[in-house]
Amino acid sequence: MSIIYRPRAIYIVNFFIMIIQCQRNSFQREFTTTVKSCQEATTNVSVNGKKEAIKSYEIILEDTILFPEGGGQPSDRGWLDDEEVIKLERRGEDVFHSVKSPFTIGQTVKQKVDWELRFDRMQQHTGQHLVTAIADKYFGFNTTSWWLGDNVCHIELESATGNIMSEKEMKDLEKMVRTRGLPEGFKGQVRVVTISGVEDNMCCGTHLAHLGQLQAIKLLSVERGKARGGKTTRSFFLYFVAGGRVLSRLQESLDRETKLTALLKNGPPDHIELVDKLQKSLKLSNKNLQSVLKSLAVMEADRFKAMEPKPKMYSLHRKEAEADFMSIFLSEVGDQQDVLFFLTTGDPAGSGNMVLVCELLGGKGAGKGSRFQAKVAKLKAKPAAEEAILKFLDSTSNEAEELAEQ
Repeated sequence: MSIIYRPRAIYIVNFFIMIIQCQRNSFQREFTTTVKSCQEATTNVSVNGKKEAIKSYEIILEDTILFPEGGGQPSDRGWLDDEEVIKLERRGEDVFHSVKSPFTIGQTVKQKVDWELRFDRMQQHTGQHLVTAIADKYFGFNTTSWWLGDNVCHIELESATGNIMSEKEMKDLEKMVRTRGLPEGFKGQVRVVTISGVEDNMCCGTHLAHLGQLQAIKLLSVERGKARGGKTTRSFFLYFVAGGRVLSRLQESLDRETKLTALLKNGPPDHIELVDKLQKSLKLSNKNLQSVLKSLAVMEADRFKAMEPKPKMYSLHRKEAEADFMSIFLSEVGDQQDVLFFLTTGDPAGSGNMVLVCELLGGKGAGKGSRFQAKVAKLKAKPAAEEAILKFLDSTSNEAEELAEQ
């Protein structure tokens, strides 16, 4: 199929047909075919985020409407009869469908594709072709790769000058993309994508019949990549969404806007100004709080220094303080080699910081010199930790006394 550029329009005509049914007709949702081969195998699947090898059966069919991964497009999700295909893989000219139950050679099976997922990916893939072609033709940015994500896609573009796409260029590119439309009268699947005078691109993926089905493309942002080859050549990532994802993203934005309006008690035009004021107010409040806590740490240190006799262990906790509070306290009390300080900050019911670690607190940290600082998960166990420390100090004290008597 060819996409031919004309002013204000892009026409699609039949051009090239690939070998499997999903490429002949990307819009076919169900397909009946015959099993050619069924072999027992082991397939790696993701279970709760971890890869796990399970027993499976690799099925080769006479033909398939399920697209195996390729051209930057992930594999389809689908079924053979009611058996879910857990993996699709193309090896040479064969497509292997991994399932959990065996099928009989010669058996007739009905394939079904997850159409909502397929159509979404077709919109993203066709959108990528259009953005790639215009970015190259009119802005001189060459595509080196692209990624079709679950929520957002990105195209890796290359800049020969080292300058990434500016905000104005991104807006201009988006305007040019939006002005390309296609009439309904042209059908067929994209195999070789040609934008006349712009691009010829071989593609094995599934595509829309015409760009009218693309609905919309929204360019989101640009992210700087790494330098390539010489100092001037640099890649960058252009993030975008197409089709139904544009509407989904708009709905998410509207939902957030409604919640912010309720929280801020003001309309959307004032949100940025109000949030800016809140951030500045919070920053000032935190600054004042830290100043008060610093003074409090000095006062606590003075109170300790006034204690006579000095205890073997001194325990102190401040729920609202941070690690700096402990550092200031220790700096103020100075060298106290005969005292073990057990200092903690944070919510007693949750996690926090301390300057002495104990397994009872679920702590993890590192030591330097006579100080050990850690982050702990169970501050509520502090009383038990204090008791364990006191027992340890008492036992070492008794051992020292016994050695002295000998």
